[in-house]
Amino acid sequence: MTNRSRPEDQRPAETTVATGDQWVIGHGEQRAIICEVGATLRAFTVAGEPVLDGFGADEWSHGSRGQVLAPWPNRLGDGCYSFEDVSAQAALDEIEHRNAIHGLVRWLPWRMSGCAQNCVSMTCDLRPSPGYPFSLRLSLEYRLGRDGLTVTADAENVGNGSLPFGLGFHPYLTVGTAVIDEAHLRVPAGRRLVTDERGLPVGMAAVTSTGFDFGTSRAVGSTRLDTAYAGLTRDRTGRACVELDNPATGRGMTLWMDERFNYVMVYTGDTLPEANRRRSVAVEPMTCPPDALRSGTDLVVLPPAGRWSGTWGITPRPTDAIAGSTP
Repeated sequence: MTNRSRPEDQRPAETTVATGDQWVIGHGEQRAIICEVGATLRAFTVAGEPVLDGFGADEWSHGSRGQVLAPWPNRLGDGCYSFEDVSAQAALDEIEHRNAIHGLVRWLPWRMSGCAQNCVSMTCDLRPSPGYPFSLRLSLEYRLGRDGLTVTADAENVGNGSLPFGLGFHPYLTVGTAVIDEAHLRVPAGRRLVTDERGLPVGMAAVTSTGFDFGTSRAVGSTRLDTAYAGLTRDRTGRACVELDNPATGRGMTLWMDERFNYVMVYTGDTLPEANRRRSVAVEPMTCPPDALRSGTDLVVLPPAGRWSGTWGITPRPTDAIAGSTP
């Protein structure tokens, strides 16, 4: 993640009470805003049209909009887990279901570590705490280019012992429909996690020929999704691609993820406050399933000085709407 600007040029576009410094990047007709708090992706537009259902400059991220989910994505039952000889207890922030949800870094200030006209890098040092008694350094690069937005995540164990972690992201996608029912969705997955009343996994089920089957693009309709998909089908580059389209206007996008992200949560916002309900769809790349710190399923384990990297992104369509000279 290269610093391509002089230190005196590395100033935020503005600072807000709610989410701190605001870093604005651009390429052609694309524009994205990343916040100091949580390294949150607050907005992404193309030619003034929103790609993300984000939030305003004076707001904070309700509904986890645009947040980074680490050191675990989604729900952690009872907030407690053990790793090797270490036990941890995280605060419960989904109190009605006795879960700790979406990790810790989404509410922490991140520092800007490099920037240019079309990219910004952010870093967060997660120090030991009762909820995560390990030392983890996370770095992100948000970059805009001809193919849209690319997000590269790096993790490094800066402690003295091994550590577990999982990572996810929480963008809400919009193609301009009044409600998500009118949009068409494709999720290239063969299986889904079956969950209990707390939203914790209890098994796996095939999606073929069920109401959860979006292997072929179709209208979302009245389907209610808060569903983690697995068994992702990938293209020849190794990417799994979720597609969202507005057939009435031709607006659409692809959210892609590399092989480091083996799960994708799709959430149609049915439990959000009424004003935001089913207005957009959250498509959340995840390295592991919910409750992974307890189950151990697909956890990343890093030895001291160990490192990990993964990449995902959003490509709006048609591509000629975002074309511009390569910086």
